[in-house]
Amino acid sequence: MALFGAIEAGGTKFVCAVGSAASGIVAMETIPTSDPDATFAAVAEFFHMAGRAQDIAAVGVGSFGPVAVDPASPSYGRILATPKPGWQGTDMLGRIRAFLDVPLTIDTDVNAAALAEARAAGPDVRHLAYVTIGTGVGVGLVNDGRTVHGTGHPEIGHILVRRHPLHGEFPGVCPFHGDCLEGLASGPAVLAAWGSPATEFGDDHPFWTIQVDYLAQLCMTLLLSTMPQRIILGGGVMKQERLFPAVRARTAELLNGYVAGIENAQSLDDVIVPPLCIDPPGVVGALLLAEAALTAPSVR
Repeated sequence: MALFGAIEAGGTKFVCAVGSAASGIVAMETIPTSDPDATFAAVAEFFHMAGRAQDIAAVGVGSFGPVAVDPASPSYGRILATPKPGWQGTDMLGRIRAFLDVPLTIDTDVNAAALAEARAAGPDVRHLAYVTIGTGVGVGLVNDGRTVHGTGHPEIGHILVRRHPLHGEFPGVCPFHGDCLEGLASGPAVLAAWGSPATEFGDDHPFWTIQVDYLAQLCMTLLLSTMPQRIILGGGVMKQERLFPAVRARTAELLNGYVAGIENAQSLDDVIVPPLCIDPPGVVGALLLAEAALTAPSVR
């Protein structure tokens, strides 16, 4: 069975793996994200130290972004206007091609995770949204087994939301938009607004009400704009499992009966759910991207 390489390229860490989505991961390593030279030197060392570089058939990359994902674009594979210092303009695929001459393909990290979650959900779930709420807020979309792109990839984490009154004058942390969803609801936003992570808040802390409202606005937007059968809420912030029933209830309240079949929180029990993929979904998704790269020679 063919072996594939996977890279989940995040703003704080790169997770590299060798294996396949069907047979599993045979080697995996986490590399802290520093500057591009040091990071990719460590990535190259992983693939060669794994002793399998010569056996890898293709490599898939799920990357932080924004990143150019259209193979026809001259910027394909490059990081675009990112707030990550030193990474704007980095040729992600070119860096990999320097040490692995195999077919390559790239998508966003959240689109890769969405592919993995769609596979875990089974064939009955054809339309899925994967949301990560952590260092940033990202949304990946899968429709009939393919990730959704247009002129670029969706950046739904940067939608504007109605500010909650309990947030006061907090300006948000997004360097581009201030109080967009990511600027108000990401992990760094929570820390900047309250001085502590969510794990330290008591039951009566206003964070819970505010975060539930923002996430429900996001779920409402996804349901009205793309009608996914399932919305996966993942990322570090969503490890607070108490958020799920409250987000379902607030989403139903905001929709107010407008979407057929969604009358109350119970209607969303099987729609707004935690991740299902047992292995890291971004890595599994990158393996799926690598397998697809074999049938898309234009991405070499």
